[in-house]
Amino acid sequence: MWTYEKFLEYPIKIKNPNPNMAKTIITQYGGPDGELAASLRYLSQRFTMITPQAIATLNDIGTEELAHLEMVGSIVHQLMKGASIEEIEKAGMGAYYADHGKGIYPASGSGVPFNASYIQSKGDPIVDLNEDLAAEQKARATYEYLINMADDPDVIEPLKFLREREVVHYQRFGEALRIVQERLQEPHLFVMPNKII
Repeated sequence: MWTYEKFLEYPIKIKNPNPNMAKTIITQYGGPDGELAASLRYLSQRFTMITPQAIATLNDIGTEELAHLEMVGSIVHQLMKGASIEEIEKAGMGAYYADHGKGIYPASGSGVPFNASYIQSKGDPIVDLNEDLAAEQKARATYEYLINMADDPDVIEPLKFLREREVVHYQRFGEALRIVQERLQEPHLFVMPNKII
């Protein structure tokens, strides 16, 4: 079970609306390498993981990705909040606005709605953890691209925080993979009374 603390993992306080940046950043909400996909991936993969440490890592990081989803949603919301209809249309978000107003909807930066094909849960611990390592690197790269496009420190600082968390997650998944590999290399002896099989 989870305990929800009613504050963001990192504060978001954006003063200037920028629907053009919101259109881009939303990819980390509902895009292929975004936080929703990451959370669902890890929370699904934990069921077939073979060590308590790997299960805990997937549970912890999957939960933290939900906190990151909340942060990205807050960034997009604040970038859209004070934007005029003219600014929204100029940013190419007219169709988004027609469908969702200023609401937060899981989609990629190109407007493609979230799709479950973004996540993978193979049931093989080595495959899944390698998938997770790649996912964290893709998310890190996406945050770097977003930082490169941003010019507002109120946007850049939370994006930098999120990028750094992807690096930490990558390291934790590397540790989990090592533990799982070691577990799979251990000899498995099953002891019965008066006999070793």
